[in-house]
Amino acid sequence: MTTIRRFTCLDLFRFNNVQLDWFTETYNIPFYLQYLARWPEYFLVAEGPGGHIMGYIMGKVEGQKETWHGHVTAVTVAPEFRRQQLAKKLMHILEEISDKWHHAYFVDLFVRLSNVAAINMYEKLGYSIYQRVLNYYSGDEDALDMRKAMPRDVEKKSIIPVKTVVTPQDLEHD
Repeated sequence: MTTIRRFTCLDLFRFNNVQLDWFTETYNIPFYLQYLARWPEYFLVAEGPGGHIMGYIMGKVEGQKETWHGHVTAVTVAPEFRRQQLAKKLMHILEEISDKWHHAYFVDLFVRLSNVAAINMYEKLGYSIYQRVLNYYSGDEDALDMRKAMPRDVEKKSIIPVKTVVTPQDLEHD
């Protein structure tokens, strides 16, 4: 049985098994604490029997007016718990929070161009490629900025792809 609950400070010392995947970005402790303080509803953990952390999702809400959106900063599942639809469940919860609590226009995320399995999963969840970001990951690898329109974006304007390739400096930040 899996329990989905809010991430806590103590989980920072228990989630190393999930962080071992090279596709997973790791951050410093103050970065995680900032998310816990500012967007606790977006920072969730999947916990299995015996208290084992199976995976987590971390996100935030940002933007203004029609760019108001939920953002997936990280979603990852430990290798031994993959193929159980856990990432899909975490993504659905984040989308629901973005839609129902924050009335966002869309949800977006960045994914490594080489992470074909994740790209396929996101496409199955209804995400589409919005734009390509050159050298997004450590200046070495491009990212795809993928988006999914929420019900508030009736005309789906937020997911109309951008034709030009951008750099991380070109991205809007709040």
